[in-house]
Amino acid sequence: MASEHYFSSAPGSDLKLRQITVKIAGAIREVTTANAIFSPEHIDTGTKVLMREAPLPSGGGDVLDLGCGWGPISLHLALADPSATVWAVDVNERALDLVRMNAANLGLTNINAVLPADVPDTLSFAGIWSNPPIRVGKAELHSMLEHWLPRLAPGTDAWLVVQRNLGSDSLQRWLAEEFPGQPGAHEVSRYATDKGFRILQAHKPA
Repeated sequence: MASEHYFSSAPGSDLKLRQITVKIAGAIREVTTANAIFSPEHIDTGTKVLMREAPLPSGGGDVLDLGCGWGPISLHLALADPSATVWAVDVNERALDLVRMNAANLGLTNINAVLPADVPDTLSFAGIWSNPPIRVGKAELHSMLEHWLPRLAPGTDAWLVVQRNLGSDSLQRWLAEEFPGQPGAHEVSRYATDKGFRILQAHKPA
């Protein structure tokens, strides 16, 4: 349908699965994607930059892939640290089904693909990785980050990849202005720049 977006909660279009070959965690792998989700034909450039540049989890714990889509970042994190529990969170139920399918096909048992409301309120994260859905609009994006970034455990980091032309610098300024002065203030910096994308690091001090 013309009004359907990848951030729709329950896509109404008929499901059309497709197999694609991608590189995840240093190896070529076959995964399943579908219509009415984000970047079904390949791993988009921003996600590739995040997967290439951002540090990987280590030492286990709960980590978050916020806005997971069909799951490239979640698969990347789960393969990198089998002792970690990866929470793949998205509002698109079709995307979550694909994450579960891809995790099963790769033999991964450390991914929980869930709606935002299904993440336990008491859970804190040893790291957050996200290619956030900029096109949902500034108010919705800010609300999402206000909810999830405070759930970082002390001494850990969030890694956000944002295209420069879609407001990475303004988002960095907003993050820097929003969180200092509050309990659990975050230190925000630009970690890397690649192919027109910026990786923003939000560190929660110990």
